[in-house]
This record gives sequence, structure tokens and C-alpha cells, in this order.
Amino acid sequence: MIQVTYPWIFLAIFLPFIVRYFFPAVKNEQSSALKVPFFSQLQQTFAHGDSSGKPKGLSSLKYLALLIWMLMVVSGAGVQWLGKPLTLPQSGRDLLMAIDLSGSMQTPDMQTSSGQETRIDVVKRVANQFINGRTGDRLGLILFGSRPYLQTPLTFDRKTVGQMLNDATLGIAGPQTAIGDAIGLSVKQFLNYPGDSKALILLTDGGNNAGVMQPLAAAKLAAQEHIKIYTIGLGASQMAIPGIFGTQIVNPSSDLDIDSLKQIAQITGGEFFRAEDGAALSDIYARINQLEPVKSDAITIRPVTPLYPWTLGVALGLSFLLIVIRLWRK
Repeated sequence: MIQVTYPWIFLAIFLPFIVRYFFPAVKNEQSSALKVPFFSQLQQTFAHGDSSGKPKGLSSLKYLALLIWMLMVVSGAGVQWLGKPLTLPQSGRDLLMAIDLSGSMQTPDMQTSSGQETRIDVVKRVANQFINGRTGDRLGLILFGSRPYLQTPLTFDRKTVGQMLNDATLGIAGPQTAIGDAIGLSVKQFLNYPGDSKALILLTDGGNNAGVMQPLAAAKLAAQEHIKIYTIGLGASQMAIPGIFGTQIVNPSSDLDIDSLKQIAQITGGEFFRAEDGAALSDIYARINQLEPVKSDAITIRPVTPLYPWTLGVALGLSFLLIVIRLWRK
């Protein structure tokens, strides 16, 4: 689609005709200072013209000059080509997901409709559903064990974030749990994205037993940067383990530090959640969706390609051609 920014500029096309009409060429009524008796013979021999004395191609040169002028007017009018409309997500919230990849995430104590599943399998499935629904938000992924790693920086590419989570391997970040360092790395990432809508979803099934930074100290840094932290304590409270002397009921989440997770959420203005099975984890992510609603409004833009470089380029080329022709005719 063609769009003209300054359509009134097209009135300048008539400027040469107006100048020619109101300001005609001055007639040279003075007689020549030098008389050449055989001038007519010279004119017939060397002049590139007809018997009327007007050079051939004079009218064509006028049309060429007029074409150059029209191209310059079109360039000044700001003629643009509008591309097809593109819908871009509006910059909404910045959400980082910190997922625990310590060895205990392999514990098969999460009850689902399909039976008992490991903690990491349930997290991958439920978190992917959450990721797919966050249209318009920047999402990022941090994986942590003994050390935290930035797996995916904040991006609108939700598909890549989900794929990176699915490809995460237990134990790749170490067997222990560095909650404080994971929060610290999240704060560092958020510093590159100033704004008020920043949140961290921290999921773990244990307590802080590795790393340099203490979780509560890291939470205070997050609060200073206006980062909300939603903490999720994962793992069933009871699990039946068959043995030689019969089935024993144990607590597979005995290492979960619920008190610290509650304090982290309280310091940053977030909220603590406890997930003992797959349904509870799904409800928690649905609850976070309500607490941090998606900004669904989209921005529609149309790419604009200015055409003046082409019209000016053609005008410049024709101008050189006009000069060459005039010099050749002399």
C-alpha cells in the first residue's frame, strides 16, 4: 500500500509551467556583433538540427528535465510503502522462573490422574502450561542446584523457554540446593530490565544448603528492586515405601524449609504456596496467573519502507544523462 506523507508537495509539479508562463524567456533583439557571411553553410554542416534551426532532441531534453523534476517532487512528498500489519506483544510483566534441579526432584511422590510421577516431570508439564499462557510477558528461566545458571534470559519467545525447561536434566547444576544464589542471580538479571512489573517464581523441594548468599539476604535485595517472589514448596508430605518388614510411611519432604520460603515471600510482597501433588501445583500456577494478570493488549504496526532513495537515485542518474547529452551536443 502506498502512503504519501506530504501530499501538498505534488503542487510543485506545476511550478515549471507557472514560471514559463509568467516569466517567458527574454528575446534577444540585439543584432549580432559579428557577421559571418557563410554562417548558414556552417550551420547546415555542423549543427545537429533541422532546417528550422532548432536542435534535434530539444523537446526530448525538456521532457527528460521535467521527468527529473517530477521525481524530485515525489521524493519530497514522502512516498512510502506500507507493509502488511504485524501484531507484536505489548511489553507486559517480566517473569523469571527459578526451578530446582537437585537430585531430590527425581522423587516419585507426586500424585496425578495418571498415578505417581516424579517431581520434575510434573513441574515440566505444569510449568509449560503456565508459560504458554503468558502472552505478552517476558519470560526467563533459571535452573539451580549447587549453583544457579541462567538457562534462558528474559524474552518474548515462550516456545524457547518451554523447550529449555523440557530439556533440563537433573543434577546438571549440582546435587545440592543454592536458593540464595538463585535469587541473587534473578535480581542481577532484572537490573537490565527496569520496570515495576517484575516477579520471580521460585520452586524448590528442599532447603538452602549450598551457595554463597543467604536466602533472606537475597530476598531483601529483591525487595529493594521491587521484585516480588512467589515461592513454591514442592513434594508430598507422605509416601509409602515397601520394605522387608512391610510398607513404611515416610515424609519425603522433610528437607523442605517452609519457614524460609514463607519469609522470602513475605519480605518481597509475594506469596508462599505448598504443592503436594500435581493438582495442587496446577492450582498454584493458576493462582499466580491471577495475582500477576497477563497484559493481553497487543500492538499492531505496519512496517514502513520509504521510497525516496529510489526516486532520488533515478533522478540523479537521469541528471547525469542530461548533462552528458548537453555536453555531447555542444
